[in-house]
Amino acid sequence: MDDNRRSASDELPAGTPPKPTWDPREAAAPYWLRPTIRIRLTLIYGGMFLMAGMVLLAIIYLLAATALDSFATPFKLLESSGTVQVASGPCPEVSDAKTYDQFNGILEACIERRRQLALDSLLRKSLLALLGMTVLAFAFGYVVAGRVLSPLGRITRTARSVAGSDLHKRIELDGPDDELKELADTFDDMLDRLDRAFNSQQRFVANASHELRTPLAINRTLLEVQLSDPEASPELQQLGKTLLATNERSELLVEGLLLLARSENEIVDRKPVDLAEVASQAMDQARGEAQTRGVELRGVRKPAYVQGNGVLLERVGLNLVQNAVRYNVPEGGWVEVGTEAQPGVAVLTVANTGPVVPAYEVDNLFEPFRRLRTERTGSDKGVGLGLSIVRSVIRAHGGTVTAQPREGGGLVIRVALPMQTV
Repeated sequence: MDDNRRSASDELPAGTPPKPTWDPREAAAPYWLRPTIRIRLTLIYGGMFLMAGMVLLAIIYLLAATALDSFATPFKLLESSGTVQVASGPCPEVSDAKTYDQFNGILEACIERRRQLALDSLLRKSLLALLGMTVLAFAFGYVVAGRVLSPLGRITRTARSVAGSDLHKRIELDGPDDELKELADTFDDMLDRLDRAFNSQQRFVANASHELRTPLAINRTLLEVQLSDPEASPELQQLGKTLLATNERSELLVEGLLLLARSENEIVDRKPVDLAEVASQAMDQARGEAQTRGVELRGVRKPAYVQGNGVLLERVGLNLVQNAVRYNVPEGGWVEVGTEAQPGVAVLTVANTGPVVPAYEVDNLFEPFRRLRTERTGSDKGVGLGLSIVRSVIRAHGGTVTAQPREGGGLVIRVALPMQTV
């Protein structure tokens, strides 16, 4: 019976310390005891109201005392030659009274007039005091609100820095455990997760770049070696050319996907870039293909400087010009490329002849793997990522890209980027 009544500490092996019977963690304070923003603002503005009321009450008291001091005795009794005479500075008409009734009437009217003057003076001065206290209360309230809400400015500045792709910054807000500190800590936790996610994405892109390019390069080398064999049969030669074209298409697809993934983030390292030079280089690179397809390249390119990544902007120009050349009419087609500086923005415009593009299909052209009339595979015009890359790069530079159908066929694509600031 005694054995069944043994405590758990008696059953522990020898030398084992007893289990603690208290929780070492500090008990959380009740919500109404936390120094929350609501409680702090309530105390601050309640105290301000109390102080303002006390000051205003003191001012009114002083004004009332001043008004009463000015309310002197309206008349005096003077003795002259054995007779009593009535004299009054505030009410000189009292001396004209001949009877008691006239004297009482004149005295009451004089007192009422003096009372009304004192009340009017008190009201005017009280209104001026109230106006002054209102201005002081607003000024003091503005300063106090700025001090209380200053952590919000710190949170906003950190959020703007993060918007510029600087995910390593943290708020690390110090102070009382209120709603703002809870918001800042939650925001820091979110930034930690985003930072880990972006780092993981960058590592994935780097690994994918290596893992996908290497086998494709090996396949291309093997196919080229096989095609260079003079003893290969015509059927084998044709098969090798088909496989080489397929491998080249796969390489273009991989390059486009990797570039699309890298261009989704805002550009941090910016340098001056002339859109006219970008457009000219794109036209030079696409000139051979344009001559093969019978497409004329033309346009006027004026200097227009922006801050950005020159390599990515060159890819934008090349994609736009190549698309305009490839999606054109069989004969007599043209592509017009122009650049100019407009107020606040630098504009790159690429217009071309081509098939009629319905207005409802324009937005779909900027989606990955989308072409006109939902053509997706089996085309020699590209892998369907050209305009998607253009949109991603332009967004990363803080610009916009729009497309409008031309009358008679073709498109007019307009790229607007912020001008370089001196």
